[in-house]
Amino acid sequence: MCGISGGFWNGRSVDDGREARLAQSLVVMALRGPDDRGFEMYAGDGGEVGLGHTRLSIIDLSSAGHQPMSSRDGQLSMVFNGEIYNYKELRAELAALGYLFCSDSDTEVLLNAWHAWGKDVLPRLIGMFAFVIYDRKQQQMHCVRDAFGIKPFFYSKGLDEFVFASEIGAIKALKKSAIALNWQRSYDYLVHGDYDSGEQTFIADVFHLLPGHCMVLDTKTGILGTPLPWWQPETREQTNLSLEQATDAVRELFLKNVRLQLRSDVPLGAALSGGVDSSAVVCAMRHVEPDLPINTFSYIAHGADVSEEVWVDRINGQVGARGHKVRAGGKDLAQDLDDLIRAQGEPFGSTSIYAQYRVFKLARESGVTVTLDGQGADEMLAGYDGYPGERIRSLLETGQVGEAWHFLNAWSQWPGRSRAKGGKLAVAEFVDGWLYRMLHQWNGTNYAPSWIRTDVMREAGVSVIKPGLHQIVSDRGRRLAGRLAQELTQSRLPPLLRHGDRNSMRFSVESRVPFLTLEMVNLLLSLPESWLISRDGETKHIFRRAMRGIVPDEVLDRKDKIGFVTPERIWLLEIQEQIRDWLKEDVGLVFLNQQAMLAEFDAIVAGKAKFSWRVWRWINFIRWYRYLFLDGGGHA
Repeated sequence: MCGISGGFWNGRSVDDGREARLAQSLVVMALRGPDDRGFEMYAGDGGEVGLGHTRLSIIDLSSAGHQPMSSRDGQLSMVFNGEIYNYKELRAELAALGYLFCSDSDTEVLLNAWHAWGKDVLPRLIGMFAFVIYDRKQQQMHCVRDAFGIKPFFYSKGLDEFVFASEIGAIKALKKSAIALNWQRSYDYLVHGDYDSGEQTFIADVFHLLPGHCMVLDTKTGILGTPLPWWQPETREQTNLSLEQATDAVRELFLKNVRLQLRSDVPLGAALSGGVDSSAVVCAMRHVEPDLPINTFSYIAHGADVSEEVWVDRINGQVGARGHKVRAGGKDLAQDLDDLIRAQGEPFGSTSIYAQYRVFKLARESGVTVTLDGQGADEMLAGYDGYPGERIRSLLETGQVGEAWHFLNAWSQWPGRSRAKGGKLAVAEFVDGWLYRMLHQWNGTNYAPSWIRTDVMREAGVSVIKPGLHQIVSDRGRRLAGRLAQELTQSRLPPLLRHGDRNSMRFSVESRVPFLTLEMVNLLLSLPESWLISRDGETKHIFRRAMRGIVPDEVLDRKDKIGFVTPERIWLLEIQEQIRDWLKEDVGLVFLNQQAMLAEFDAIVAGKAKFSWRVWRWINFIRWYRYLFLDGGGHA
């Protein structure tokens, strides 16, 4: 787990300190790689290439894992952020082809695998990765990101330079010109809570390389090719397995993933929230490694009705783990807020991210460098509320009206659900365009709140409607599978993975996610939808079946989900005076009406207006903007 940065400067550009900027970008990312640091410059026919790397040593702690790393023949040079868990198996194949190795690192395996097979190796990689390979022979830079975007990749292309990095702050350090705010992304976040759902970032002309994509820069001409997908989720039902056979396959694949991700040359543990997903990870660790010392790390919402402590204790007792717990309140959040915002790099969703931040801090303080996490299971297994709208649509499209009615009734009996809610979600599945927006407005969505000057936004070309997502085509009767594919690659999962990456890297901890492998996703999205959410409304149906005998039944039979949830309203009211001071501080953004924000906040505190997470977004955005644009953030 590391940080990467670099770029290409064409032959017309004047060398005005690019090496110093590259070195500075590595300083900015020091926490991503505290164990080693290096960069190299490579002259080519069309200009100069730079590759930089900061290293957090996980596999092969020796200097043989130093990057940038070059192939034996000198054709390829690479910087790589991530882990390849099946590197031993790939290494054996490459050795049989005559490749020699001078280290035990997965980096060298990846470099030789690209040398041997090129981009055809990508679907064979079990891991998380973002890397750049410079091919001197072809005079090309290959930029690649893993299928789910577990590891970050930012880039920016100007007239005479192309730069990339693992963090926004490093991009800021690399660019010759000053950065500017992306107003469209700011509106989408502040009004709709939308972020990390596409290629745009909060910085104008700085982009994400999307999950499962690669792109090529021709260093002879300086032309950057269009990012192209090397993997896309497939939603067709195409299994010949029985339910029992599929259950066995899910169990064996999950245990395989956990077994591979226990490969580490440093101490490891697990983030444990007490829910089904993280509990399954911890119990699987014990199942595949009976003698492994297990340390778990949990956030406990002390004194609130969202505490998971009883479930955390149950799992720790089951597997004989040493549990580590952290408790925090509003005053702790106020104290750590600026550091949390700096760590995240861009605005984010809610204070539950702070709970995760404290969990990774606790892991590092306890001497653990690698943690396993349950992220991604909900988006693969129809978790959360089970996506009733999509499931009902699938049933209706295939003529199963009676089954749709049964599902709605059974689904509505679970906690936090109702027949009215399920019906509303089902209706929403059949509308789009202006009618969809009108229904959202009837539901309380305000596209022009008083604290946003929408006239100023419109004059700047900002679209003031809810942003749409790229539509993933799914067959009739496979609407749930199509929505899960979208959640995995565009909407819900990308921001969650961003939070985990930035929070873990803030404390130089590697966070691994054993649910997220291509084999697992390809299997689950090929199964009948009723195996993901049952006809009686049980989410993660097949996975709960697969974990019987490994995870305690009382955990698998839970009907609620909490996770690392914070009592946000209590916290924000606890520090209301501090919040007023933050909202009063004029940051000079003409599209913000901060006086209206203050008035609305006071109405919420007085109980005259309903509490909303938009308060957190105001705070987050204003503090982030001050840090990055007014206080010189991104320069260590």
